[in-house]
Amino acid sequence: MSSLMRKYMAFAEPVSVLTEETSNIADEAYGKLIFAHVIFRHGNRTPIVSYPTDPYRFRSNWTNDWGQLTNIGKHVQLELGRWLRQRYRSLLSNNYDKAEIYVQSSESERVLMSALANLAGLYPPLGSAVWEPTIAWQPIPVYQIPRSQDNLIAATKTCPQFKMELERYLQSEAFQSYNKSLAVIYEYLTKHTQLSFDSFTSIYDLYNILDIESTNNKTLPAWSREVFPEPLRTMSANLFRVYSNTTRMARLKMGPLLKDILDRFQQKINKTLQPDRTIWMYSAHDITIANLLNGMHMFKVHNPPFAACLLFELRASSSGVPYVSIYYRDSAAEPEPLYIPRCGKHCPLQKLIELYQHLLPNHWDQECLLKVDTFEWPRN
Repeated sequence: MSSLMRKYMAFAEPVSVLTEETSNIADEAYGKLIFAHVIFRHGNRTPIVSYPTDPYRFRSNWTNDWGQLTNIGKHVQLELGRWLRQRYRSLLSNNYDKAEIYVQSSESERVLMSALANLAGLYPPLGSAVWEPTIAWQPIPVYQIPRSQDNLIAATKTCPQFKMELERYLQSEAFQSYNKSLAVIYEYLTKHTQLSFDSFTSIYDLYNILDIESTNNKTLPAWSREVFPEPLRTMSANLFRVYSNTTRMARLKMGPLLKDILDRFQQKINKTLQPDRTIWMYSAHDITIANLLNGMHMFKVHNPPFAACLLFELRASSSGVPYVSIYYRDSAAEPEPLYIPRCGKHCPLQKLIELYQHLLPNHWDQECLLKVDTFEWPRN
């Protein structure tokens, strides 16, 4: 092991993932599936940025522009849509029906294109829906949230309170201690990339560049062997915990999305959901998935891969108790239900709402403007 790989593991308030309970009971034992929320990361893309000494820093080295969805990215979303079609065939008609499904995307071209590619797999036209025999595709609407208003998917809407909480966290003793332990790595990276590195919060882009180049069979520079894939992979993965690693930050960053999902589940049970849809889909980012899982204390530290998919499923049981199960699909394998802390793999909806009530903002815009000393934050 090189000297650059000795200090790069976890830091500050590790989010625990409880041991999964052992159970052989099929999901169907908890009732009939009646509603699902699907959150997936966009498909494979080109690097978003480059660095001065990158041998592939020129646009001519890539078939697509910076940060754009690649053909592989389109294909993995198509396959994900086909997989979702099989999983939710009991919830969806063969052909698109706007009363059954609603699809939201952040204001990002690769995310919007991923939603469209996914829907091509989810809804291949059949029968009367075939409008052009030469292509197995039909147009289906995707609703984008403007970047300046997005506090759900990309979470890019301005929130001064969150910025204050994040700065406080970054100045914490635990965070600073971990960051200082990586000084030798920052010095090495600064020397070889000709970019200035002084915090692991700037590592994500570099790891992402090298990972995409490696995946595309490009020969990486010799200096990268000291740091790629490790310790850069772990450093990048740790970054996904930063923005939701305290109750206050989680409430402001991922709380609106969790509230969106749980409120809609409650409306479904109360028969007040209009239209009475069966699928709600979010085309999103890696940080969307990581923040949601980390805020719920269910995140195993890693870099969410392209087309990673998080599923919230609601079942109505004969006993009258609705249950929620959460699945995370980060590969082609069939996902297992995640263990929900203090509740299990199949959690009664009401208990789930109670467990995470401290993360659900009632007036997000107001909370974003309030100062710490004027707002009594809920206890975890």
